[in-house]
Amino acid sequence: MEFTAKLENFNTALWTYHIKVPMSVVQAFLDKGIKRLVCTIADEHTFQCALMPAGDGVWFININKKIRDKLRLTEGSRFAIKLEEDTSEFGLPFPEELKEVLAQDPEGAKLFYVLTPGKQRNLIYVANQVKNTDLRIRKCMIMIDHLHRHDGKINFKALYQDLKNT
Repeated sequence: MEFTAKLENFNTALWTYHIKVPMSVVQAFLDKGIKRLVCTIADEHTFQCALMPAGDGVWFININKKIRDKLRLTEGSRFAIKLEEDTSEFGLPFPEELKEVLAQDPEGAKLFYVLTPGKQRNLIYVANQVKNTDLRIRKCMIMIDHLHRHDGKINFKALYQDLKNT
């Protein structure tokens, strides 16, 4: 599905820059039970995302600073959008380092795979933010150790403190 979008800002503490998705496009995906998408902006940048409800029948996709900077987008910029169903297992690229940590820790893997998809994506996102391979392995080990220590639950405050200390 393709349409033209404008970069807007909610100007709230929770959500900032985003594009609104036309209801006809939203409905086409929701009718199929699809909320996770692959978005291409101006045929230049592709990323995985989610359709997010803003209320009052408005749906949007967040556009983070890294994407805005890369494409030199500013509030009010207009550009072509292409949306497709995200058929990946997790909705984000799955880091090889996390795969390896899970392969070496079957109990940790069980704890990871019973998390909700959103919590799995949180951990995957954190791992993907690290560019250095050795540091990424260390962070993945800390995340899985955290699951062990917290009976398969994520205490985000404690987790981020542990990750910060690496």
